[in-house]
Amino acid sequence: MGRDDVRKADRLRELIESARAAVAFTGAGVSTASGIPDFRSPGGLWSQNRPIDFGAFVASPEMRREAWRRKFVTDDATRGAAPNPVHHAIARLVAQGTIACVVTQNIDDLHRVSGVPDDRLIELHGNGTYATCLDCGLRRELADIRPAFEATGRAPRCPACDGLVKSATVSFGQAMPQEAMRAAERATAGCDLFLALGSSLVVYPAALLPRMAKRAGAPLVIANREPTDLDAYADLVLRDDLVEIFAPYAEAQTVRHGHDPATPAP
Repeated sequence: MGRDDVRKADRLRELIESARAAVAFTGAGVSTASGIPDFRSPGGLWSQNRPIDFGAFVASPEMRREAWRRKFVTDDATRGAAPNPVHHAIARLVAQGTIACVVTQNIDDLHRVSGVPDDRLIELHGNGTYATCLDCGLRRELADIRPAFEATGRAPRCPACDGLVKSATVSFGQAMPQEAMRAAERATAGCDLFLALGSSLVVYPAALLPRMAKRAGAPLVIANREPTDLDAYADLVLRDDLVEIFAPYAEAQTVRHGHDPATPAP
């Protein structure tokens, strides 16, 4: 590790150790070490299984069938993915009272699996591990939907209201969940450190959150493999592998702020 890398690691540690209400904003780069590819990369899953636009899904039975076919192909490609040291580090920092809220663009559920409580987790783009009815909101489990789909080739309908059933994610052309976005904005406005991790920061309105935190006076840390348009606004920019950066926090045993690492802060 070069001198500049050591300096940046020390600065990150100082910022994390002084935080009491940090926000961790996470993107696809957090989950690549779990075997989930960055879908936008050349040759990634989207090149063969690009998600269907929301308008086409609603309008066309053929597109709904194709959307579900692509969904299960993608699920098979990422089956067995488990939280990596970055997820575990974030969960530990939540438990220690350093991170007050995790705002994620990811749909893989790995933050929850790693131990981040539901009341500390905001999934801006939904969750790909289950489905919901677009009309009544009834939750459906994929394990129930898939056998029937593969047997009949028909896209699922809601057993309660006969509405269209869709993976519980935000598709292209679908409105962002306003309640989740407002919750993310509230957490950002009150944070004392904003960690933008593994995100290209190009998807709006979510990419407005780092600017909001900076305007509110919170230090902004951007850790991403590639440059982002917001690097010039950041107090600290890290280009190293996220696992290398955050592995020490996943392994740390020190309890700070008077909280047990296994217990969420109040």
